Amino acid sequence: MVQVEKFYSDAASLQQSFGLAEFHDRFPVSGIFKLLESDLINGNLVSVLIPLMTLRETIDQPLIPGLPDDLALRCLAMISHGYHGILETVSRRWRKLFHSAEYSNYKAREGWSGNWLFVLTGGSENQWVAYDPEADRWHPLPRIPTSHPDQEHLGFSCACVLNKFLLIGGTYGARDQVIPHQTALTTNEVFQFDPFRKEWRNVASMRTARSNFACSVVSGKVYVAGGRNTSSGGGLVLAEVYNPLTDKWEDLPPLPSPQMDCIGLPYNGKFYVLTDLVGLLEQETSVVFDPSDETWLSVNDTWPFSRAMHLGIQVLDGGHICTVVDWGGSAIETRDVDNTEWHRRGLVPPVVLPDHPRPLEVFDYGFVALRNEIYVLGGRVLRWEESGTGKFNIVKLSTVRVCNPLSLPLRWREIRPMCEPAFGSILGCASMETRSL
Repeated sequence: MVQVEKFYSDAASLQQSFGLAEFHDRFPVSGIFKLLESDLINGNLVSVLIPLMTLRETIDQPLIPGLPDDLALRCLAMISHGYHGILETVSRRWRKLFHSAEYSNYKAREGWSGNWLFVLTGGSENQWVAYDPEADRWHPLPRIPTSHPDQEHLGFSCACVLNKFLLIGGTYGARDQVIPHQTALTTNEVFQFDPFRKEWRNVASMRTARSNFACSVVSGKVYVAGGRNTSSGGGLVLAEVYNPLTDKWEDLPPLPSPQMDCIGLPYNGKFYVLTDLVGLLEQETSVVFDPSDETWLSVNDTWPFSRAMHLGIQVLDGGHICTVVDWGGSAIETRDVDNTEWHRRGLVPPVVLPDHPRPLEVFDYGFVALRNEIYVLGGRVLRWEESGTGKFNIVKLSTVRVCNPLSLPLRWREIRPMCEPAFGSILGCASMETRSL
């Protein structure tokens, strides 16, 4: 009973500290804490931050005046990562808290990673950026501790597993192609980004260095297969699986045939390997690995073909599959859960530049799904000169467009554009949805 009375007293003190007396008639004192928590979570930060910024910092000042620090920590830990940059300006103690092990461990224990979109663009010097859909804000990630910071990273794969983002393999090549004697290096390195601590670290490397390979997460493990490296003349047959709980890679049975420049897809609890066969409009067979009996199968199946295989195939909530077919325009297609029939849902719309009268088709964009929405990221357009000289300029875009491909007609909306240095061709992108562990 004493604790309950103290909570009511703390809530009343909080009400006075924030100058919220005018809310007293509409909100009971016992609900002030819930009001504060709701405001922070839903992004209504003005009513909370402005009074806080006027408070003087003292050694004994609590995190939030009138609240016990454990309750204040819970409030702040539930705030989405896109707001952290703003909240760090409230006070030195808040800034210290957001960078502390106490804060990151609390979020990790509760599984509150938040929802993330990760994007890397060409020409960004390997600088990844992230998007928070709750806050509608982009922010750069810390630099990756790679031993090849001056070389461009290509042909890698991304995977999100157990609230961690993995950057796997790929090739490091010269950014300036006119510089001689710089050969490409294929790597087996794996970097892990921790969304709670907001830092990168090395984890166990693959057993085989590879780039342009298939990669998918199935039942909490990361499967990779095929690809190529500098020691193989063609595609690789080697496959392996990573267990994030033990931080170990294990060999899998080899593929039935070499697969080079391929992508992976998790579907029905299996690992699908789809190959980039230039010149074919669609694939009628799939190479599939079944983890239950560790065997590869060749399955009669139909998959649309895209010239830009990095666009990949995305799995939405409920098992629906979505992809972009970019022959004769960029068409959104989805596949039924219970059969192999594909349906054209609509087109990725062109963009209109402020200083150009005609809509322009976008290429080299990224394509990623989060929940039941797809995000079309960045890309480039050819802007033709209106003088009739036949000249054109390549314009790099930071535009981001979103729609729900399962809701017809497609209703596209633009969200906040990517932050610097992200614009132009998308080299890699991935999404991570918060999940309780």
